[in-house]
Amino acid sequence: MHKFLLFFILVVFSHAGNAQGILRRAGGGFPSTSGSTTDTFERRNKFEDSITIGYRYLDSSRNYLLDSTINDFYKRFPVPSTYHYLGNPGTAAKSILFAPTSKIGFDPGFHGFDVYKWSLENVRFFTTTRPYTELGYVLGSQAQQIIEILHTQNLKPYWNVSLNYRLINSPGFFKNQRTNHNNYQLTSWYNSPNKRYNNYLVLLGNKLQAAENGGIKNDQDYLNDPVYDDRLSVPVKIGAIEGFTTNPFNDQLKTGNRSRDFNFLMRQQYDFGRKDSLVTDSTVIPLFFPRLRFEHTLKTGKYRNQFRDFDADSIFYQTSYGLTLPDQVDTIQRTDQWRELSNDFSIYQFPDAKNLQQFIKAGVEYQLLNGDLGNNTESLYNIIGHGEYRNRTRNQKWDMAATGKLYFNGYNAGDYHAYVSLQRLISNKIGSIQVGFENINRSPSFIFDQRSHFYLDEPKSFSKENTTHLFAVINNPALQFQLSADYFLIGNYLYIQDMYKLKQESGLFNLLRLHASKKFTIGKHWNLYSDVYLQQKTGNVALNLPLLFTRNRFLYEGNLGFKNLNLAFGTELRYHTAYKADGYSPFLSQFSFQDSARINNRPDISALLHFRIRSFKAYIRAENLNTLRSNGGSLQFKAHNFAAPDYPYPGMVMRFGIYWSFVN
Repeated sequence: MHKFLLFFILVVFSHAGNAQGILRRAGGGFPSTSGSTTDTFERRNKFEDSITIGYRYLDSSRNYLLDSTINDFYKRFPVPSTYHYLGNPGTAAKSILFAPTSKIGFDPGFHGFDVYKWSLENVRFFTTTRPYTELGYVLGSQAQQIIEILHTQNLKPYWNVSLNYRLINSPGFFKNQRTNHNNYQLTSWYNSPNKRYNNYLVLLGNKLQAAENGGIKNDQDYLNDPVYDDRLSVPVKIGAIEGFTTNPFNDQLKTGNRSRDFNFLMRQQYDFGRKDSLVTDSTVIPLFFPRLRFEHTLKTGKYRNQFRDFDADSIFYQTSYGLTLPDQVDTIQRTDQWRELSNDFSIYQFPDAKNLQQFIKAGVEYQLLNGDLGNNTESLYNIIGHGEYRNRTRNQKWDMAATGKLYFNGYNAGDYHAYVSLQRLISNKIGSIQVGFENINRSPSFIFDQRSHFYLDEPKSFSKENTTHLFAVINNPALQFQLSADYFLIGNYLYIQDMYKLKQESGLFNLLRLHASKKFTIGKHWNLYSDVYLQQKTGNVALNLPLLFTRNRFLYEGNLGFKNLNLAFGTELRYHTAYKADGYSPFLSQFSFQDSARINNRPDISALLHFRIRSFKAYIRAENLNTLRSNGGSLQFKAHNFAAPDYPYPGMVMRFGIYWSFVN
């Protein structure tokens, strides 16, 4: 850890001499190819203190701006505010809100650590007038640390590259809870000088490691016994006792889950259309208006999920999973590994040459899958058709989207996803309204297939799961208010029960979720940000959810009279009503339905001080203040909340984070 701190400090101060003022962030396409002012390698004017930077996603034509707000730490923290996790950053996480799986097609089925993975859908492609670097470091109690590095620059006015890296490392508060996650991402975006050709390139990898302890033992009240005030001494259900270490390079995992995946993607586009130019006083800016686009996407991937226990407790695995270990054997190791190769060919047509956000797209994809499943191998394939229509009108009042995807043939034949959305801006004062429909028909994940190395249940067959989703959103920026409603109708619902038993509901059930979000201005600088969710199911289905979940932030936001200071301090509260939260199955790295233990937590309370000075941001937080209790006349932070049965959150946690941006 000390080596990382030293490295971080050296990097920060090596760039500090180049840090320039407040960044002006404005989106846009690639800079013009004519005129000397766009030359990335031009000697910099030392008096210039601004940068023009924006980004877009792979399947979006919109440009986005970097977010410089500081009032919400969860925009930086890897676990969203609507999720709960097993007490230590990097452990398995699950949404508190109902969130059905929307991925169709082939799915290996391991989703407990999805929030820590970077995906191709969320890759950002930047364009910037100057090299931009952001360094982040978060240090928390019990040697938690998160390190983030982002660097992007235009090597040429029409060619951008970026590098992104993140490390999450935390030894944990209880035994066998250590996590060590590494994410890396390299992107390239090339747009030819004549504007006809685009090339997108992505190298993306996730290496996740999480020790598993099966939860604390519940045969006595360890959490209230003063003998176990040091939570590292509380007995847990599985795992050899590993020495406490803060070394982020230590990958010796005796008991736990290891997940590795790697993706390579290259997308090439060539446009046919009309050339034009824009003449200013000193430059001629070439323009191009496409009418027809041909696109090819090549993607390769490797996905590996492994559970291991090199000091297995035969009684635990027999009781929990029905696994009988041979005599003199104390090791369990299961692995599913897949390789993917896919080619996608698509054609776009732009009805309005001057509006790239209106287009019709049609394409076909061929996917090959090769699996290494312990003692056997599998070869699968899919043939997929897809289409899309988008239209964000030039007056910015209408935003329409319709997409469809169908698996014609192969392992996932019959899977489909249909989505329609219509949004209308009524006025700047009244705001906008959006309505939409979605229908998903998906095959069971591969862990529901008997060929998986993780299939432990008796032989069963499963039907495709079908989800119908209706939604509506009313957004009023003038009143800083948003109201949304989501209605789900689900058939053949798939889930896991009793740690490993694979289940499917035969009937239909529905669920309604309402969400209201509002900013209340209490005084000149005091604001209350409130989010309230209500969710209710109907029908006798194996699904437990809290009726209400709310998050509230009461903050002072201002500068206290200092010109370059942006300050936010106050309290944050999260609360959900009592419910029978899902248990957790370490062997499958999945949450499992249970209907016996009820979770009745206190509200989560945090105190926070966030501030920004020019391009420097800092976050100071005291979390889990709700764990305060009086014990024998002394105050302790030992009244634990629970994420799942036998998985307590720690006591008070201190976090200190800094994020520093540099323009070179």
